[in-house]
Amino acid sequence: MLNPTPKSSTTTMPSTAPKGESASSWQTIKRVGPYLWPDGETWVKRRVVLSMMALVAAKLVSITTPFMYKFAVDALTGKAPSVGLLMAVTAVGLTVAYGLARLMSVGFGELRDAIFVRVGQRAIRRLAIETFTHIHQLSMRYHITRKTGGLSRIIERGVKGVDFLLRFMLLSIGPLILELTMVSIIFAVVFGWQYMVVVVTTITLYVIFTFRITEWRVGLRRQMNDQDTDANQKAIDSLLNFETVKYFGAEAREAQRYDGAMAKYEGFAVTTGQSLALLNMGQAVLITSGLIIVMVMAAMGVQAGTLTVGDFVMVNAYMIQITLPLGFLGTVYREIRQSLVDMSQMFDLLGQPSEVNDKAGAKALQIHGGELIFDNVNFGYDAARPILKGVSLRVGPGQRIALVGPSGSGKSTIGRLLFRFYDVTGGAIRIDGQDIRDITQASLHDQIGVVPQDTVLFNDTVYYNIAYGRPAASVAEVEDAARAAKIHDFISRLPQGYQTTVGERGLKLSGGEKQRVGIARTLLKNPPILILDEATSALDTQTERDIQDSLLEMGQGRSVITIAHRLSTIADADQILVLEDGFVTEQGTHDALLALNGRYAAMWARQSAEDETVEGGPGKPSTGTTNDPGRRFASVI
Repeated sequence: MLNPTPKSSTTTMPSTAPKGESASSWQTIKRVGPYLWPDGETWVKRRVVLSMMALVAAKLVSITTPFMYKFAVDALTGKAPSVGLLMAVTAVGLTVAYGLARLMSVGFGELRDAIFVRVGQRAIRRLAIETFTHIHQLSMRYHITRKTGGLSRIIERGVKGVDFLLRFMLLSIGPLILELTMVSIIFAVVFGWQYMVVVVTTITLYVIFTFRITEWRVGLRRQMNDQDTDANQKAIDSLLNFETVKYFGAEAREAQRYDGAMAKYEGFAVTTGQSLALLNMGQAVLITSGLIIVMVMAAMGVQAGTLTVGDFVMVNAYMIQITLPLGFLGTVYREIRQSLVDMSQMFDLLGQPSEVNDKAGAKALQIHGGELIFDNVNFGYDAARPILKGVSLRVGPGQRIALVGPSGSGKSTIGRLLFRFYDVTGGAIRIDGQDIRDITQASLHDQIGVVPQDTVLFNDTVYYNIAYGRPAASVAEVEDAARAAKIHDFISRLPQGYQTTVGERGLKLSGGEKQRVGIARTLLKNPPILILDEATSALDTQTERDIQDSLLEMGQGRSVITIAHRLSTIADADQILVLEDGFVTEQGTHDALLALNGRYAAMWARQSAEDETVEGGPGKPSTGTTNDPGRRFASVI
């Protein structure tokens, strides 16, 4: 059989069509099935059945329309049958009937779409929320290795792919096959098997050519999508780091970096566009050749007197009728293949296992006092590089312990393990005697509050960001939390008070103000266990002192783990642990550790000397903040 695939594509296709891709495509289609025919939702099934009935009705009307065209032409040429019902039917009446039939065909098609649209939109919504929920359930390890821009693009394209697949594969491919089959049968019965052979051969060659070239183009589109994702990632990454770009005068460098990614995208896009032109031209040659052959055969029949002019017109009408859906087949197949690629990426995302899962029958955490125990805990983000090596510590109910040590010693890792972003690889973590691996993550998260080093806010109002700690809280409770965090007066002086928008990631607030909002949010949550992860290390000295008072008040009556960089902030802790290279090297109160004259004492002496130099020396740095929130917000809003 003739292979219409260009020679250049024979070397390209193996690399773009991985083994098992067809099986993967069928698996992807099967994944969509339950959204189309869901158990327990009769209204969805009813709409699918009704839309199928409307579809079949549209095709039945469509397939009989050329007969009316034929009868009208024969009536006009005086070749209409002289007996039967048609004897009383005028050419005008037949023409009107022809128009009504075409109108009914379109009407049934639109009715089909109107009935089915709710089914399709429901499936898209379900898939979108399922994907969104699953992403939030994935582990931190997954998120820190993925780029947000690329992730959002995968979801966006995947959801659009589902929409296209549901609408066109179900409502176009099946009807097209039905229509082509019926036309072939009509040609064989009415005009002879020779006509059917020409039609079937034309359709077969057309389909083979379309599918082969499309397979080649799918590989090109996949590479184009990869470059599109890469360019999108670079753009989002650059915009998220807007300030850094400005600090280093790197606008031109970022533009060049983005343009480099877009140049690669352009190359694949051009090749894809050229391949589309090749596909369209090849399709036109094949379908036009079939049309010419059948029309020549019909014209010869008219000249020989075996066919009427109406028959000639009917043959032409049927060929044009199948030409339109065949041209549509090329588009549909291309888009379906691309949709399957996009959906496959989305379903791969849905198939990503969650690293941390609740055990079967896990119970809710019961807090009796808030005692925390790390029992010989071992952990490493990479098995070849352990971070914690047999760490043991105890936080009694209502106690405050502090973790200090150099960067990379494992301080923040302890907080992440307690919150169960990761599971320990050895040992155990217990809260009031309950291993956190045996309780539900939701109940664990409900009982722990975290104030991170860099509080990130939603691009919403101040009120929304504070109330995020407990959405059901009343306005008075939100304001009380703000007062406790020493931020209420500041908020009250803002142009719109609590309804003031804080901007992307809270950029309209200073670092200290963001931290206070974060503290208020956690206070509103009112957790019995608190993690302060270097909550003031990025702030200036005066702001740190102001916030430290809020943090001390916040910790009253709670079990607190403070991860500290500045030792002056944890001198009054009940216990201080010094971490080095994953081990607890020193442990005790501030005075006891100073008396040891070891690692902690050396760190304290060095930081004290640095603080004295900064506070006593000339040119003390300014905080760079303004006490007039109205003026500052007026400049950015």
